[in-house]
Amino acid sequence: MPINSFKDDEKTVETGKLQTLLRLFSYLLHYKKEIIGVLFIMAYCVLVSLVNPLIIESAIDDYIAKGNYRGLVFLILFAVVLNVVMIALVKLRMYVMAKVCNSVLLTIRQELYTHIQTLDFHFFDSRPTGKILSRIIGDINSLKEVLNNSVTTLIPDFITICAVVVIMVVKSPLLALASLSTLPVLIIGLTLITTFSHKRWRSFRKKSSNLNAFIHEDISGIRIIQSFTAEEETKKTFHELVAEHFNAFKSAVRLNDAFGPLIDICWGVSTIALYYIGIMILGIDNVSAGLLIAFGYYINMFWNPIANLSSFYNQIITNIAAADRVFEVLDTPPAITDKEEAETLSDITGGVSFEDVTFAYTDAPDIKVLEHVNFNISPGETIALVGPTGAGKTTIVNLISRFYDVTDGHVRIDGTDVRDVTLESLRSNMGIMTQDNFLFSGTVKENIRYGRLDATDEEIVAAAKAVGAHGFISKLEKGYDTVLTERGGGLSIGQRQLLAFARTFVSMPRILILDEATSSIDTQTELLVQKGIETLLAGRTSFVIAHRLSTIQKADRIFVIDKGGILEQGTAAELIAKKGAYYDLYMAQFAI
Repeated sequence: MPINSFKDDEKTVETGKLQTLLRLFSYLLHYKKEIIGVLFIMAYCVLVSLVNPLIIESAIDDYIAKGNYRGLVFLILFAVVLNVVMIALVKLRMYVMAKVCNSVLLTIRQELYTHIQTLDFHFFDSRPTGKILSRIIGDINSLKEVLNNSVTTLIPDFITICAVVVIMVVKSPLLALASLSTLPVLIIGLTLITTFSHKRWRSFRKKSSNLNAFIHEDISGIRIIQSFTAEEETKKTFHELVAEHFNAFKSAVRLNDAFGPLIDICWGVSTIALYYIGIMILGIDNVSAGLLIAFGYYINMFWNPIANLSSFYNQIITNIAAADRVFEVLDTPPAITDKEEAETLSDITGGVSFEDVTFAYTDAPDIKVLEHVNFNISPGETIALVGPTGAGKTTIVNLISRFYDVTDGHVRIDGTDVRDVTLESLRSNMGIMTQDNFLFSGTVKENIRYGRLDATDEEIVAAAKAVGAHGFISKLEKGYDTVLTERGGGLSIGQRQLLAFARTFVSMPRILILDEATSSIDTQTELLVQKGIETLLAGRTSFVIAHRLSTIQKADRIFVIDKGGILEQGTAAELIAKKGAYYDLYMAQFAI
């Protein structure tokens, strides 16, 4: 299996970390009551944490030193009550924040999934499915700790640091200076580390995406891999992608691992400075034992939040790349959208016209797939599209369904430009069948009903009978209630095609598109379903793309598509009589 497509990192748009964080935190505003409650809890916890060293100082200097043990007991009981309440509130805070964070992740994931469904085919053509899944699942999951710690770490620890500094300065400016002496070193070190860390974590996220994309495609194509005995090649590819993923992680984490030692060194040096200044410089005559011990607690209360904030910042650097990737998809505008004044397309007869239509894909604007194409289709007419692979047959039907917009010209249905009507009303009037018809996990009945969600059981059975699917469905273990696995595992290709026919039939479309819809059906099955197809085509404007010319002999007109346009058109008999491009195709298939 080629490795290059998986080794290519996705192109991402660089955005400011602060901008991304603010956007991420904005989701918390939907839970203002819960967040306010958590802030009150944390305010109490911070207050108790700040009071605890003062209680210890008072216990030593005011009670133990003076032999007031009765007062000491009351002071201890008071401290116990404060701290027991704090412990209970911490548990409550954890529960509330977990609930809020999970709700936010659910919201973001739902927004991302909903938005992805509005994106055009070009978005999906340009990236493997695994890379999209990586953003919906892995990247969003990595945001949980950032959201949680933004409230439970950032705010209380910042307040704690400020309050500790104020208390230390008020009680002893010189001891405070000793306690904070290594802070400049920490700031310089963290700045140097984070300068390079963000890019490395972005690279790691991209390598994770590459690996996910490969695994998804590898599992989806396992039958092909085993059929061509390509297990060793795919194993080699997997090892290479895992190595890239591992090396990217190792490169990124090396910098992050420097956070902890840097803080520990600064913490340790400042503690030594505190006790050196307090004992050796000021002396025990100027610094009481209670004050020195209290400062010992306060220096821990200062550096511990610093460590927490550094860890939080570490998380931001690690996961901000994931947020960037999620928001990048959310900010990707769908190329195919409804106009503000778009009308609802209803009660159509099925007339279709192309007026000087030119089309080129956005990533290859100089290559014209279609160029100045013109035709008019009457309601109820069946049009067959034939021609070599890549000639533009599928492009024509994709433009009718508005999966892509024309580069120039107009595609009209009943005289109305398809860009002037809503996508929902346009596509609800169409039934589309492709060569690779996807069946969902669920029952046979549910898969057929997918064509029209309000279809009754009787209509589902009638649709299945019309296309010749009822016979094999009845022989399944539970009939129409038989549960199918993903992509219809356990059914033959022909059976899956028949179910897709039934699904299309039950939708009762005004315009029908069959894109190589019978290519996977054997000749015997084709004969069984041909009557159902004729029933499906009757009274509907239909476009049939087929390489098997035997399936289109009854078409009202046949368009031979090549070189960006229609080379010739007419009935099968007319085109054979012309002895042109269609004649050559026909003779190639039927000549003995």
